[in-house]
Amino acid sequence: MQFDETCTELSRRNQALLQLGESLKQSGYRFTTVTPATHQRINRRPGNAMATDLAGVFGWSRPFVRNVVGESLFRQMEAADVLSAGVDGFRSVVRWSDLGDELYVHSAFPTDAADAVFFGPDTYRFVQAIDALLDTRGHEVRKAVDVGCGTGAAAIRIAQRYPRADVQALDINLRALEFTRVNARLAATPGVRAVASDLLREAEGTFDLIVANPPYMLDLAQRSYRHGGGEMGSGLSLAILDSGVARLAPGGALLLYTGVAMVNGRDGFYERIAECLDACDCQWHYRELDPDVFGEELDESAYQHAERIAAVLLTVQRT
Repeated sequence: MQFDETCTELSRRNQALLQLGESLKQSGYRFTTVTPATHQRINRRPGNAMATDLAGVFGWSRPFVRNVVGESLFRQMEAADVLSAGVDGFRSVVRWSDLGDELYVHSAFPTDAADAVFFGPDTYRFVQAIDALLDTRGHEVRKAVDVGCGTGAAAIRIAQRYPRADVQALDINLRALEFTRVNARLAATPGVRAVASDLLREAEGTFDLIVANPPYMLDLAQRSYRHGGGEMGSGLSLAILDSGVARLAPGGALLLYTGVAMVNGRDGFYERIAECLDACDCQWHYRELDPDVFGEELDESAYQHAERIAAVLLTVQRT
């Protein structure tokens, strides 16, 4: 599947992908994406080798025969170039998941490609955290940015809450930007602009709201959606925090959802950021959202000294 690098309008292929999403939405299709480990377990169950419904095709990424989706959807998949044919049948190279009232297109399981676009439990928690922040925030959001946007779910939610805001969705992954454009169209959020950028480098000015859910794992394949780099995967999170605080407008807020590997009961990420944030002109709050995520990663050599990986939330507000 080829992707356009710079266009702001949808290509013909991605218009077909949008049409596919609209058809699924109209059909009442729903699917909640789980962790990769859970996905594997469910697909290994007896009777789950082949898809028998739309959730099996577009959610569980199972092989299927043509009549499972019907001729109309099959032709839309052909036009969108998201069909893969194999000895066991056809497969969709994309998944569709719901969050609230919206559907989001992202990469099929397993997400092995270097430029795969991931959507999963972290996405749900991230958007819930944004909602909670905006529910209590008194400042108007006129300019916002989602750093490392992936599917654009966070940018789209902000644009839904503030329809007049300029919301930039930034990512270095061109596939993510294409998916974001399709998802923004499907959600009817014209305020979302997908922009190719390495972190905040291509974004101009200051922001009322900066949000980020960066990769935070140590991934041997260094896939862009997983590999955080640095010490125990914290490299990108630290870089976003370092550049983001300086780009906040007065009263602006930064929300960072990330993961932290705990070693001997210590949170090395918190220890790195606390002194710096205490010295800046801001108020901040840090807490664990989930004490144990992606536990299967603890079997990997990169985590031989870690006892758990926790999902954490940092909010910073410039005074």
